Amino acid sequence: MAQPRTRRPARPREEVYAAARTAIAEHGLARLTMAGLGEQLGMSAGHLLYYFGSKDQLLLETLRWSEAQLGERRGRELARREAPVLERLARYLELYLPEGPGDPRWILWIEVWSRSPGTADLRQGQHEIEAPWQDDLTALLDEGRETAVLPPATPTAARATQLRALLDGLAVPLAIGLPGTTRESALAHATSAAHALLGL
Repeated sequence: MAQPRTRRPARPREEVYAAARTAIAEHGLARLTMAGLGEQLGMSAGHLLYYFGSKDQLLLETLRWSEAQLGERRGRELARREAPVLERLARYLELYLPEGPGDPRWILWIEVWSRSPGTADLRQGQHEIEAPWQDDLTALLDEGRETAVLPPATPTAARATQLRALLDGLAVPLAIGLPGTTRESALAHATSAAHALLGL
């Protein structure tokens, strides 16, 4: 009598996300195949497609998972009300910028941005993932205005949008490793520009 086939247990989603983030950061989404990722995880491509539907959805969910991890750290840092507003702003800038060339989190962002113009689901997902960064920064600037760290007329939501656009512009060259870009210089530029925008 043939022995029944034992079913291989499904990998935890966190393991799938971690493997996908590493693979996308190293090779790009175009070179990632569900078969290759499945082989790495000991799963079938069909199993991955069952859960994610497409590579675009896998990319989006991997980015969502990656940002949720960092969001927990950001929340802890910004909730330290005993720390001055400007100290927490400096920490926000540090968390936002890439750690250096090839930062896996930022490579995911670049992949999403490059694919979202033609995909409404990616655009909506991108908006949902970005919103907490905007909300947290606006709340921090509101606190700065209320405690007289910032000028009373500071338009906090507009300044948060401007600061994030600046940070994105500094982050991409660093993440892709353009010559002459360093994390230290990007952070220095971000800090000086933030202070200028906020009237400090």
